[in-house]
Amino acid sequence: MATLLLNADMGESFGPWNMGQDEAMMPFVDLANIACGFHAADPDTMRRTVQLAQRHQVTIGAHPAYPDLVGFGRRSLACSALEIENMVLYQLGALDALCRAEGTRVRYVKPHGALYNDMMQDHTKLAAVMQAVARFDPTLPLMLMATRHAQPAQELAARHGISLWFEAFADRAYDPEGSLVPRSQSGAVYHDSMVIIEQARRIATGEPLIASDGQPLRLQADTLCVHGDNPESIAAVSAIRQMLTSLM
Repeated sequence: MATLLLNADMGESFGPWNMGQDEAMMPFVDLANIACGFHAADPDTMRRTVQLAQRHQVTIGAHPAYPDLVGFGRRSLACSALEIENMVLYQLGALDALCRAEGTRVRYVKPHGALYNDMMQDHTKLAAVMQAVARFDPTLPLMLMATRHAQPAQELAARHGISLWFEAFADRAYDPEGSLVPRSQSGAVYHDSMVIIEQARRIATGEPLIASDGQPLRLQADTLCVHGDNPESIAAVSAIRQMLTSLM
């Protein structure tokens, strides 16, 4: 992936409850991480989001999570490795079925919320997610957080026979190790579109970010995430798209 691709979480509404602004975001992104029904979404929402991605020629990825609708998948659950493998397989199968109905397929996997954070901290959980991807379709890349220390995850992925895409975030603060500052802490999510655009530019050009301790942090990323539930990110996404296009 020579070009930094722009991704966003999509399809996170549920029944009559609306989350995000998919119609506004979709024209500007390359990759749509579509919720699979465990932290958000329902079959109707999932299929509509697949159709929207198809209209804008956006690549579709599965966005599996812990079974936590009430907590939007942002709460860690005490799940065994086998339970994690099975829940990821279940969600991949559900979204891929709806993709097939629309003449397309799931093309990559990006876990959501607490599952994403937990697997970055616990390689037993990361291995369970990788096992699910490998057994479903080993050609699907798994999206992981870009940190200072990528080699252990790369070695684990090689053992499972899958590839990785490393992801950075335009609208989140980082700690010195390259992990995201927890949402419970002040300043963890940026609410200034100019700050978001500037962080996107630094990631795209390989310039260091400023970590929460004030020190420089350099991340190597394949894809850049902008959160669709953040109004400031939506305001910035057009400028980020323009900036990325100018760097191609």
